[in-house]
Amino acid sequence: MNRQLTQVFVVSATSIAAVAALASPSSAAPADKPQVLSSWTQTSASSYNSFISARNNQGAWSAYGFDWSTDYCSSSPDNPLGFKFELSCARHDFGYRNYKKMGTFSANKARLDSAFYEDLKRVCAPLSTIPRGACNSLAWTYYQAVKALG
Repeated sequence: MNRQLTQVFVVSATSIAAVAALASPSSAAPADKPQVLSSWTQTSASSYNSFISARNNQGAWSAYGFDWSTDYCSSSPDNPLGFKFELSCARHDFGYRNYKKMGTFSANKARLDSAFYEDLKRVCAPLSTIPRGACNSLAWTYYQAVKALG
């Protein structure tokens, strides 16, 4: 009886190890995750556009395990004075949350904050002179806040 129990245990342990070995590679994030994350968190408009495209098709990126959650502009207004800052804030949250998960936040924070500021200025750019000035002032204020407190 004791010998049979030992054999069952060995077979069960071997089966569990085999399943774990097979499951691990498929559940691991793709090796290019850092490169993809970096490509979506640069200061350029093309990086921003790539991020928005991916955000609108999150299911295609599910294997990467990205954290897409956002509180937008946290306790600040998402659209101050009607300026649409919420997507800039969402991308900023995405960068912060995912670099923190990867353990490389400190090395990337300054770039993430700069990308945020560039995104905000792109919101302001098409506006006429007076509203653009107000928008740029708010963009600078939001940038200084994340730079100091983010």
